Amino acid sequence: MGANDAANIFGTAVGSKMVSFARAAIIASIFVIIGAAIQGGGTTETLGSLGLIDELAGSFTVALAAGFTVFVMTKYGLPVSTTQAIVGAIIGWNLFAGRETDAAVLSKIVTTWISGPLLGAAFSALLFLLMRYVLRKMKIHMILLDSYIRWGLIAVGAFGAYSLGANNVANVIGVFVGHAPNIILDFGIFELGGTEILFLAGGVSIALGILTYSRKIIQTIGKGIMDISSEAAIVVVLAQSLVLFIFSSTTLSNVLISIGLPPIPLVPVSSSQVVVGAIIGIGLVKGIQEVRIKMLAEILVGWILTPIFAGLLSFFGLFFVQNVFNQEVFTPLVQSPGKEITSEGSKIAEVIDPQHVNLVWWVAGIGFILLMVLAIWLIIRQNKLKLIAQNELLEQQNEHYVTQKALMESDLKTMRLENVSMAKRLEFRRKELMNMALNIVEQKNYLEELAEQLKDIQKTEDKKEKNKKIDHLLKNMKLKMSFDDKVENFNLEIEKLHKGFSRKLEEEYPKLTETEKRFATFLRLGFSSKEIAPLLNVSIKSVETYRYRLRKKLNISKGENLIRFIQNL
Repeated sequence: MGANDAANIFGTAVGSKMVSFARAAIIASIFVIIGAAIQGGGTTETLGSLGLIDELAGSFTVALAAGFTVFVMTKYGLPVSTTQAIVGAIIGWNLFAGRETDAAVLSKIVTTWISGPLLGAAFSALLFLLMRYVLRKMKIHMILLDSYIRWGLIAVGAFGAYSLGANNVANVIGVFVGHAPNIILDFGIFELGGTEILFLAGGVSIALGILTYSRKIIQTIGKGIMDISSEAAIVVVLAQSLVLFIFSSTTLSNVLISIGLPPIPLVPVSSSQVVVGAIIGIGLVKGIQEVRIKMLAEILVGWILTPIFAGLLSFFGLFFVQNVFNQEVFTPLVQSPGKEITSEGSKIAEVIDPQHVNLVWWVAGIGFILLMVLAIWLIIRQNKLKLIAQNELLEQQNEHYVTQKALMESDLKTMRLENVSMAKRLEFRRKELMNMALNIVEQKNYLEELAEQLKDIQKTEDKKEKNKKIDHLLKNMKLKMSFDDKVENFNLEIEKLHKGFSRKLEEEYPKLTETEKRFATFLRLGFSSKEIAPLLNVSIKSVETYRYRLRKKLNISKGENLIRFIQNL
């Protein structure tokens, strides 16, 4: 029960990541023991009257059947009702022993299977609306609100654990109360009798289940039905705790009797059903689309199958224990002359006639078939879930492969583009180096030729001849210093690289001359006036004149930067 029902206390808190699983398990364990030891007697009496199991081996088998049922359902991640499990197992004992099931007690318990979730939904819806209203009005800072919610979850979780121990401990030890040991343990401050020891042992066993096997169900409740916020988590746990506390409070029931109202039935309520009802209550407030119907349907299937599975398992388990281990699982009925038929140590019961025995075995046979069908269904369901998980994994792996392939293709394409770009840069650099080498050779040859001509002039004695040679040399030097062809080639290359810019200037500023367009291109490249002057074959002062005319034709205001304007075109 602890493995299954811990989720009902702290599932929403852990699911919303406000409380760690370890802290939740420790707090729940402590308070569930306190609730079982202090307030566990009220519901136990009601459950015991459903079926008076008069042999210890019968109680053991019934408890084992209920526990194994919850264990199996927990393994499949379904938050089943431990109350339904123990009730189904007790009815299985009644069928096997040929005893009547108290219809009044059964109807009282079954009624809570309906009223519990409805009350949980009503409480949670009202509490959620109230909390939302209070939070809007108070306008608490987010960090402070987070701290309040965290401590609130711990507080209501502790209250929920106490209520769980008080209300549901009957599911664990209710069938053993009639066999409580006749001992008293004196601890000085307080004493524990046999029944109190059973309650304490039941609380401890629930705590062990919480600590060891509750994580999976906590994840189902916390995230399975709908996404739960931390504020909603407090509401869910508080609503569930209130319902369990109401149905286990002897004091509250006595107060209602004292004022003339009908008493509250002290019955073990299904905490799983109540907490699911509470979550649905919030889902209805937020919108039905918030509820995951598929997960809810699986939980409802678990609730339907639980009492059937537990009852059948109890019936066949009793047969096995009685016939294999030769243990008395119920007290045989005896008939005294002139008296009603009674069972040793039990209350008045009916006579077991052959027709009744045949009916029981017919029911058992049908039940066995249903049990096999259930087992096959669970196996098929598990295999289906595994297949779905495998398909999802394959899809994820396939998506990962496709993504990796696309990334690799993109990387290869990028590498090819980089290689092409690098090859172009290398070719451009090679041409630059070749031109540089040719220029160096050409300049060396020219300077050597110039040195020879100067030596020849130096040897000439005739002044007239010397002046003639000097004039000739100066003319050659002027011709050599003419860079018009190179400047023209340079301008052509610039225009090729900046065709878009030149075209835009022509479209938007058709009044610009070719020289002004070229000047604008040089400015776009970041050339200074000193660098532009020889390229345009003008003086630096003329460059400034070009700059002024260009500003005027481009309609640039006085404070605006000319170069930035051109670069943004």
